[in-house]
Amino acid sequence: MTVPLAVTTPGAPGGLAAQLLIIFLAAALTDNILLTRFLGMCSFLAISRQMKTSLGLGVAVAFVTTVTAAINYLVHRYITAPLGVEFLDLIVFIVVIAAFVQILEMAVERFSPALYFALGIFLPLITVNCAILGVSLFMLNKQGYGLWQALVYGAGNGVGWLLAILLMAGIRQKLKEDKIPAGLRGAPITLIISGIIALGFIGFSGMVKF
Repeated sequence: MTVPLAVTTPGAPGGLAAQLLIIFLAAALTDNILLTRFLGMCSFLAISRQMKTSLGLGVAVAFVTTVTAAINYLVHRYITAPLGVEFLDLIVFIVVIAAFVQILEMAVERFSPALYFALGIFLPLITVNCAILGVSLFMLNKQGYGLWQALVYGAGNGVGWLLAILLMAGIRQKLKEDKIPAGLRGAPITLIISGIIALGFIGFSGMVKF
């Protein structure tokens, strides 16, 4: 059985490379999984206080999103779809993500104890990060995707989530609590900042479509 690595869209300008670039840019910017669909907000708001921790979690989320999108594509195409059990996709995807995150957690704990300690409980909670699961589920609605498209779609969404949390962390580090009105400190100002960042990403709407 041959895995279709890529499916080019008829009439797409520039061929496969251009199509993959469009998919990546659209997933990262115009259809940002965090700022347009509000998936993965819990860890986004909780972790984005420090740039270093945000970078570590963002890279982990981007990596998991990329790899699990490709794995779940293969699972759907060659297991659940041929067997006519697509209704099990949700459960199977969760199991795949949980298993992969467990492997990642063990690797981080062994090779980067400082990052593992900084991320704390949020590293295992990547398992229930709805952004990662959402990417795999949204991918099923993309007609004509091959393995390369699925991989790039996952990478684009992961990089978009990483970019959003880095922007939030940078802004929150620059803010001084004593310059913020008492009634806006904490969650209120964080939500306001999130809204402003989301407006910035909305500015890309219409520029790239996929």
